[in-house]
Amino acid sequence: MRAIVLSAPGPAENLEIHDRPLPAVGAGQVRLRVHAFGLNRSDLHLRLGYAEGARLPIVPGIEAVGVVDAAPGSDLEPGQQVAALMGGMGRSFDGGYADYTVVPRSQVIPFRSDLPWRVIGAVPETLQTAYGSLTTGLDLRAGQTLLIRGGTSALGYATAALARDLGATVLATTRQASRLAELAAAGVDHPILDDGAVAARVRELRPGGVDAALELVGTPTLPDTLAATRVHGTVCFAGMLSNQWTIPDFYPIGYLPTGVRLTAYSGDAVNLPQPVLQDALDRLAAGTLTLGPVTVYPFDRIADAHRDIEHNRVSGKVVVVTGS
Repeated sequence: MRAIVLSAPGPAENLEIHDRPLPAVGAGQVRLRVHAFGLNRSDLHLRLGYAEGARLPIVPGIEAVGVVDAAPGSDLEPGQQVAALMGGMGRSFDGGYADYTVVPRSQVIPFRSDLPWRVIGAVPETLQTAYGSLTTGLDLRAGQTLLIRGGTSALGYATAALARDLGATVLATTRQASRLAELAAAGVDHPILDDGAVAARVRELRPGGVDAALELVGTPTLPDTLAATRVHGTVCFAGMLSNQWTIPDFYPIGYLPTGVRLTAYSGDAVNLPQPVLQDALDRLAAGTLTLGPVTVYPFDRIADAHRDIEHNRVSGKVVVVTGS
């Protein structure tokens, strides 16, 4: 089989395609024939050397979709459509950047869909994080206002779609003026150009501040996002598009606005209920849900895909199809 291997941190050229034997599968494991896999910011962090504790060399990839090839002693059957995500994929064991991958059964979610693999591949991890951020991280309710800092990321688009579905009013930011129209077309109520200080603009629209905010850029913009949020409102930290996620000399009383709550969200496969995944796929097929734009690359252009993510050349989700 083909596998994309990262032997050392560095440029996109460090992602090399190797020929490898088919991985063995044991009890409690599932061997997945991969048809597509989504690229995530954490994959970029791994490649750049920011992922602490990752085993190298490794096949990256924290998610993959395809069909069961083997699942000894499992409730899953060969040929069954499944998604695999998280749980150490692409960090402590080989992940989804391959024709086949072996993962624990606990990280596998079955589904049924006639959608193309390039569409399905964009869904699992992004949906898991968007759903978990809105429910666990923010407890967003109908009629509330939500600010998404980093709106043209895959997670930004997906969260906006789910929030609008819930009946919330959505404000979302982008650093590129050319992408404001994309946010509006995706159903964002108030697209905002992010110049690094959006709290004043948000409070022009919502004088008391938003009820909830999802921070996807990272610690550089977190203080401004907190300042855009009302007393007793909640900010959920769930992304690091800036590649910065720590706060030097953190002093909570001086850092946090009075009465504004700060939470975080980082989920796993168990945090994406199977009915939620199935419903999203069904609604995508019916045309009643969109999770944002998707850019698709063939397997042998993995380096191009990584470069385009790193340099912010694409909006929304990036998916690689194996062609197998």
